[in-house]
Amino acid sequence: MRRFHRPIFGLAAFLVAASAGAQEGVAQRATPAPYSLPWLLRSAVASSAVRVDRTEAFYVDPATGASGRSHLTGLAITYKASPHWVPVFRVIHADNSAPRGGRDPSGQGFSNPLLGLNYVHPLGTDWRWTGFLASTIPIGSGGGSSPEAGAAAAIAASIPARSSMDNALFAVNYHALIGGLGVARVRPQLTLQAEATVFQLTRVRGPQSQDRRRTNFTAGIHAGHFFSPRVSLGGELRFQRWLSNALPVRRDPSARQQLTLAVGPRFHLKLPRNRWLRPGVSYTRALDDPMHERSYDIVQIDVPFAF
Repeated sequence: MRRFHRPIFGLAAFLVAASAGAQEGVAQRATPAPYSLPWLLRSAVASSAVRVDRTEAFYVDPATGASGRSHLTGLAITYKASPHWVPVFRVIHADNSAPRGGRDPSGQGFSNPLLGLNYVHPLGTDWRWTGFLASTIPIGSGGGSSPEAGAAAAIAASIPARSSMDNALFAVNYHALIGGLGVARVRPQLTLQAEATVFQLTRVRGPQSQDRRRTNFTAGIHAGHFFSPRVSLGGELRFQRWLSNALPVRRDPSARQQLTLAVGPRFHLKLPRNRWLRPGVSYTRALDDPMHERSYDIVQIDVPFAF
């Protein structure tokens, strides 16, 4: 499956370029085009919002054939400090029901919190680019030299449950510096968006057997189509790759990279005083190992409230 990674991303890039070439510039619209909010990628809109999402990830232990389930509840808060600058806070609670007969116990815990700053800058009428800079605070559950086994297992199981896109939040023994860039085109019925992010992780606690430093990379493409001002359908292709020879890769070479695809509807409900509720539900499937080997089925219920 890995040999298809470059063609897939190449095709996606071609589609974005073709869309840009096919559409001529238009006069400034009085009403901004509706924006298809991504599922796990960053928003390309400057807004104040509270976003709560619930992720249910179902998987199978290949060694025993027993099934397990991860329940994740995420909270993200953004504040529109200016038309361009948006401070971001994120944290995730994980609750894992481990497969029976497996080596890991069930348990729960909190991820590292994330503090960041998103920058949104328009390019003409339809285009915009974004920059992102963030840091995690290494206080998550299941860390340290003598971690609680259930919490550590729950945090580890959360990584694939979020398509390996939030590794830094679940690297509870590491401080992470995060930098990313993105570009989006927002038309009246179509949103096209792409982003790339680099994570530099430095161990600040935990056993000496863990890597002192790790470098991770994620990228994604989101496409959303509006059937009406209130209903859209969004698809998202996500890619994660370890740039360093991290311990997870040394243990399992297939963990070097991960490719997943998500799709689902979202509803856009305008409330009084120009507030918006944009609930949605998506389904995610892994396109390669190690998640494919474990038969991951992931459902995300996402409820953003913008004000």
